[in-house]
Amino acid sequence: MALKKEPEKHANHERWLVSYGDFLTLLFAVFVALYAMGQTDKKKSEDLMQSLRESFGYSTLAAAGQKGVLPAEDIRLIPAIKPEMALIPISPKMPPAGPKQGGLEKGRGKGRAEEQQFKEIMSSIEAYLIKQGAQNKVSLSITRRGLVVSLKEAGFFGSGSAVIKPEGYQLMNTIIEALVQYDNPLRVEGHTDNVPISTAQFPSNWELSGARAANVLRYMMKNYNVDPKMLSATGYGEFRPTAENTTPEGRGKNRRVDIVLLSGGAEQGEP
Repeated sequence: MALKKEPEKHANHERWLVSYGDFLTLLFAVFVALYAMGQTDKKKSEDLMQSLRESFGYSTLAAAGQKGVLPAEDIRLIPAIKPEMALIPISPKMPPAGPKQGGLEKGRGKGRAEEQQFKEIMSSIEAYLIKQGAQNKVSLSITRRGLVVSLKEAGFFGSGSAVIKPEGYQLMNTIIEALVQYDNPLRVEGHTDNVPISTAQFPSNWELSGARAANVLRYMMKNYNVDPKMLSATGYGEFRPTAENTTPEGRGKNRRVDIVLLSGGAEQGEP
């Protein structure tokens, strides 16, 4: 008995819809996954990044007392120095330092600093200034003469005075510590603006600028084991400005004491 042959089924021309549906499902899953990945806890991420910046000395929040994910109490200025040799620990909780009595065995030993070392010292001091919120008190630059650290009058001296402010000692200590580790000569230079001064102590800006430079140099000699033959001080008065004296801001920049870590070439020009 012959089997009855079933009629052929019509071809289904809509099978592509199944594959298309699977594709859309997978595409939707990808976008859901991407959206979920983008919804991280931004607050925690910001806290982590801020704490990392504080740990490497690049944050202004440490001085404001904000807590971070990583502790930053034991951070030291770079280039690093042995704790037992440090004049003061670098900590936002440290009270303002004052002049130390007697000489300290704070020696050099890292050899001569060249351009690369100048950049490293500059970066470490700038990081510390940011951490302490003291960027407006000190400026730094690298020139053919070497590394120039400018102590602005507003942070270290009273108007018309050559006496170092007590609150300026801690910041000055930290800066000097970073410089005296190298064997380069140090030159201290006093500068003023063009506003005349005429007192019994300072008949002109020459005397004022020279006295300020001499006081900074004397402080370095008293508190650090630096060969006096490697130190020099001078006063330039108003005659080497870095800005125009026509505005209060410009005059403020000109009232400064520069500590110059001399390069090898500049040292050759020294007497």
